[in-house]
Formats: sequence, C-alpha cells, structure tokens
Amino acid sequence: MQFKRVVITGLGTINPLGHSIEEYFANLINGVSGAGPITRFDSALFKTHFACEVKNYDASRFGFDRKEERKMDLFSQFALIATSQAVEDAAFDFSKERMERIGVIWGTGIGGIDTLFQETRGYVEAGGNPRFSPFLIPKMIPDIAPGLISMKYGFRGINFATVSACASSTHAMGDAFTYIRLGKADVIVTGGSEAGITMPSVGGFNSSQALSTRNDDFLRASRPFDRTRDGFVMGEGGSALIFEEYGHAVARGAKIYAEVAGFGMSADAYHMTASHPEGLGAILSMRMALDEAGIHPKDIDYLNVHGTSTPVGDPAELKAVMDLFGDFAYKLNISSTKSMTGHLLGAAGALEALACVCAMQRGTIPPTINFEHEDPEIDYKLNLTLNKAQERKVSVAMSNNFGFGGHNATIILKAI
Repeated sequence: MQFKRVVITGLGTINPLGHSIEEYFANLINGVSGAGPITRFDSALFKTHFACEVKNYDASRFGFDRKEERKMDLFSQFALIATSQAVEDAAFDFSKERMERIGVIWGTGIGGIDTLFQETRGYVEAGGNPRFSPFLIPKMIPDIAPGLISMKYGFRGINFATVSACASSTHAMGDAFTYIRLGKADVIVTGGSEAGITMPSVGGFNSSQALSTRNDDFLRASRPFDRTRDGFVMGEGGSALIFEEYGHAVARGAKIYAEVAGFGMSADAYHMTASHPEGLGAILSMRMALDEAGIHPKDIDYLNVHGTSTPVGDPAELKAVMDLFGDFAYKLNISSTKSMTGHLLGAAGALEALACVCAMQRGTIPPTINFEHEDPEIDYKLNLTLNKAQERKVSVAMSNNFGFGGHNATIILKAI
C-alpha cells in the first residue's frame, strides 16, 4: 500500500521555560534553567527541595473557572492549554472538517497522581471514612486528557492515551504518525502532559536515588554528561503537536513546520529502572526510525538525546549513538534540553520534539547547559553542544526517549 505523508501544522506548550512556544524557544536557545524551589508542597523533609515547575501558574488565566478546575487534575489542565495553543496555531476551519477524521493520542506517565494522593490522604486523615470525590476516578485516569480534548472540540476520531513511563509522549506521537500514514485519520492532536511534582513522586524517585539532591545549587543541578551529575530534576507541563496528512494540510493552505519521517521503538528486556549498559534497546529504536524514514545516519543533523543527567543513563545512550552512527556520530550536534527544562517524565518526548522544531526553525541547536567536569566514560570529541547554543542548518532531527521498564522510542523529523 502507499503510505500517507505526515506533517506538523500546529504547536503549543506550557512548561518550566514558558507559557507559549515563543517564550519556550527563546529561553531554550538562551540556555535558561527552569529549576527553582518546590512550591507545590512543603519539601522540607524530602531529600530534594527543588524542581522545574511551571512558573506563575493560575488556572483562571487560561479560562478555567473554579468549577472546571476542581474537576480536572493539573496534568489535564496542562493538556488542554497546550492543545488550545496548537489548534489555534493550526488555524482550522472546523466547519469544513470531518470531525470523525480528527483524533487525539496523548501521552502521560503517571496521570493524575496528585489527585489519587490527595483523596487517599483525605480518607486516611478522616479515620477511614470512605467519602471520596465523585471526580476521583475521572480526574486520575491517564486517558481522561485525550477525552477532555475531544469533548472540548468535538473530535470524534481515534482517541486514547499511551503510558510507557518517560517514553509515553514519544509513543503517542509514533502512534499518531502511524495511524495517519495508514489513512485512518486526517488529523491527530498528539503530545503529552505531566504534573508529577507531588509528594509521592518526589519521595518515590528519591527512594530510588533517581533525583538530584543538589539543593544548594539547583539552577545547575541538571547537568547531563558532567562527571558530577547525580540524578534528574523533575519537571512538569504539557506540549501539543498537530499531526496532519500532507495532502489535507496542503489543500487547506496550512503552514507546515516539519515532516514526521520515521518512528522506532523497542524494549531493553534488561532491568526495571536502568537502561541497558550497552544501549542495545536504544540502538534498535534508533535504527528502526532511520529505516522507516529511509534516512542514513550521516543525514541526521541534530540529535536531542534522552540525557536525563543520571550517572548510568547518559554514558549508555552515548555509547548506543556511537555504535549506531560510527564516525558519523562526530558530525552530529547532540544536546540534552533536559538540562534546562528538567525531566517531564511522560511529557518529555513531546517537549523535546518541539525543541527539534525550534532547531529547524531558528537554525540554532539548543545547548546542554551546566557542563563543568569531564567524565572519563564520555567521549568529548562528540559535539554535545555544551553550555552555549550553536548555529547550524537543521534538515533532519532525531529525538530519543527511554522509560522505566525498558521502553525506548525514537522519532525523526525533517524540514519540508
């Protein structure tokens, strides 16, 4: 069969670097850190006292009245805000669209975890009196975000959520790409959102020694590829991309940001939380994406790596890159934008796909900030775009995301 082409025609985001695409792109290129003291709860008794929160968030500023706000977990609010921006950016005339051909595929790692925690804590503090909110279940389930998006706009096509830890929104984009390629939809709103800066999330990741505890130097705590890295920094927010069949986009005169060229996914089959030390799953995922796109490794200009700033994960991913790309790895620009945004867990992939679009649109590679000390396990002949953005024409970009459980996902975007 003849596969359809898929392009990106709308963008939206709310994240630790900004409340809009423009603000996000500007801070990304300028190497701004989104880290700050945790305000969402009292972290005094926790090992980590900082995170990359969405700054100055007020639900009413985004059109949510008090009643709506009480019915939605924060991760769903972020999803609706990002989608609203992307839909507006795409400039649809919905009176001319077949709404059954527009879908939503959304990624989140832990969904409404704060809703579950607050309701459970209320139950315990009430001495076991089972007076739960009727909104407990619909607020916490991961699939409520795409459901709410469909209800807001009347999208009646494909609709579901993907949950694969930190690979969730990359899997969501991969599914959206695949369904449009197969002709099952004209348009799919895709992306991801997360609101995981909560007591159980921070406490749980602290217990597994995954989070940085650099409390006295939080702006520089996320430091991928640096010898003194000690874990990732939690982030939050949402990002939306409009994936659209190429002919459909051209027919309605849509502006096109990039083409989605390929997608790959694999499993490490190795460990509950650690990446395979030889990067075997990452290699499979990247190779699958390259094969599907019909692109040679030498054609990649920019690789946005998973790069979480963990002692084990960073060298393993770079080893996979070198094993797959060979000498071409030294011609790539590589960066980890998590050094600025923190790690948005299930929403990371969508935010980092936007970083790839930023690199294409601005001819500038976002930096990996906070680098100071060389690690003997890392080859610094690789261009890791350390500390400062670099100008470069980007025709093809690749983005990796890996999740607990050994999930790997890779997406490739190219200029059009």
